[in-house]
Amino acid sequence: MSRLGPAQRRPLNRGGRGGFSSAQGTDQSSGTVHPTILKQARKSGVLNLSQRGLSSVPENVWTLQEDVPEEAKVVSMDNTEDKWWDTVELNKLILASNMLTCLGEGLGKLSALTVLDVHDNHLTSLPKAVGSLENLQKLDIGHNKLTELPPHIGFLANLKTLQAEHNQLTEICEDVCSAKQLEVMNVSNNKIKALPRYICLLSRLRNLNVSHNNLSHLPPDIGALDALRIFDGTHNQLISLPDEFGNLRKLEQLHLRHNRLEFLPILRHCESLKEILAGNNNIRGLTEEHLQHLRAVTCLDLRDNKLQKLPDEITLLAGLERLDLTNNDISNLPLALGTMTSLKAIILDGNPMRSIRRDIIMRGTNEIKKYLVSRMSDDEMEKQCEKAQPSSVGRIGGGDDVVSSHDLYQLKALDYSNKGVSVLPDEVVEAALEAGVKTLNLSKNSLGDLPTNLSVLGPKLTEMNLASNKLSQVHPNIAQFDKLLMLDLRNNQLSDLPSQLAFLTLLRELVLSCNRLKQVPEVVYSLANLENLFVNDNQICDVNVEGFIKLKKLATLDLQNNDIAQVPPELGNCTWIRSLSLSGNAFRNPRPAILAKGTLATLEYLRSRIVT
Repeated sequence: MSRLGPAQRRPLNRGGRGGFSSAQGTDQSSGTVHPTILKQARKSGVLNLSQRGLSSVPENVWTLQEDVPEEAKVVSMDNTEDKWWDTVELNKLILASNMLTCLGEGLGKLSALTVLDVHDNHLTSLPKAVGSLENLQKLDIGHNKLTELPPHIGFLANLKTLQAEHNQLTEICEDVCSAKQLEVMNVSNNKIKALPRYICLLSRLRNLNVSHNNLSHLPPDIGALDALRIFDGTHNQLISLPDEFGNLRKLEQLHLRHNRLEFLPILRHCESLKEILAGNNNIRGLTEEHLQHLRAVTCLDLRDNKLQKLPDEITLLAGLERLDLTNNDISNLPLALGTMTSLKAIILDGNPMRSIRRDIIMRGTNEIKKYLVSRMSDDEMEKQCEKAQPSSVGRIGGGDDVVSSHDLYQLKALDYSNKGVSVLPDEVVEAALEAGVKTLNLSKNSLGDLPTNLSVLGPKLTEMNLASNKLSQVHPNIAQFDKLLMLDLRNNQLSDLPSQLAFLTLLRELVLSCNRLKQVPEVVYSLANLENLFVNDNQICDVNVEGFIKLKKLATLDLQNNDIAQVPPELGNCTWIRSLSLSGNAFRNPRPAILAKGTLATLEYLRSRIVT
């Protein structure tokens, strides 16, 4: 769980969630809490004193269970409010976002606590009394100044969640491994150099976050964490993982970005692994031994490494959907990559590709795959088909409207392209809805607008291809497809886009090539997550630099073959653009010789022409 940094975490009004300001809730001079708050706490079992500027815990917090007012003990049939039989023991104490430097031993009096939240303070140590809280299930001590975890945490037999991120810890004591019910442990953003040898005792641990530390190795016993599903070791100094790491059968997410790995670990028994993030390492190669155990992986991030080649065995990753190879040394791709039907995204920016033309790469994943398949010989294609697992392919519909049930249910994709239809049949939409389709291809038809019956697919669709239709407008109900990551509208008759497109806040790729646009639609500049924008082959006359500066994640911008008469020098300030295409326009500067040098040279040239 992410939290605000020190400069952001305290608003001017330090009132707690209960609605009482510091002045109303606590008396700093007497060191007490207002009786009204205590009365509420006795009723609800929850005491929230967060954001009150406390430098110490008021004494009557520790004696909350003992100091019941005399009037509450008087039995009266006329007024039964606030009597002793209505009170409950305090089970949740929140002291977050104050200025506490210590907690008193009086904490031990609150033996019924299940949650203790003291994150975002100035604590340098914890009292021994913490170890007496036998009912405690969640302990949040993040964002403090702790240099060690006290051994008495090991006495917390019911502790399930330990959050100790953003402290100054250099180690985790072995005693913590005695908290055998622990399921979530977050010790990220510390200075930890090693994990406890007997970490294997935490047999129920599901989520372990050790990111942003100084780990150079992991103990072999980590392979015995049979319940572990998420391991985050991002931003450490790991050179390799122990062989035993491959025994984590329930592991689903493995985060290893920003380390010193020279190869992927061999994960022999990680049958549930879905996501490997290993970018920003020193990985030089992949072998069949590395890949053959990763058949369930859907996302493989190897960006910013030193890969020179992608082996043919990459096709062993039968479930792979996203492959990020950004900023490596790859010059060729295996042709068999084009036959991976589940693969939806191949990211190749920053590689010295020689076997595939740049314009093909710019068109996106589908075009890359088609090109690779077109280069395969009949024998190679036949061999690849033999490797593929056989599957029964059912049919939905009849005649020219046939739809593969295999694609619907296994690939979660509806391909209804090149049917010549102007209306999408309801039975096809219903079949797609039942199958939970995420990818939709309606290209090469005669659609004049977005089919209204598609709205039922909105909650799940991530990719929509409406290329090569007869769209002169896009219906405002496009806003219903707010999970879209890719939208292809090329080869239509569009002159603008509706403002409702702004609801597609997750959109990463937008293809508007070959339309009738005279400018980039204003709504495009509101798509903050946009990474790839193709507006080539239109009638665009100018470049809206102010708009493009808003798109901080934009990596690919294709403005080729338009009517641009002048390129503003300020476009050079968009240094985050990795691929800029401007050829085929009317401007004289930058000259073709500059453009031929690539994006970095073009942006640098433009910046040099800015008049200060």
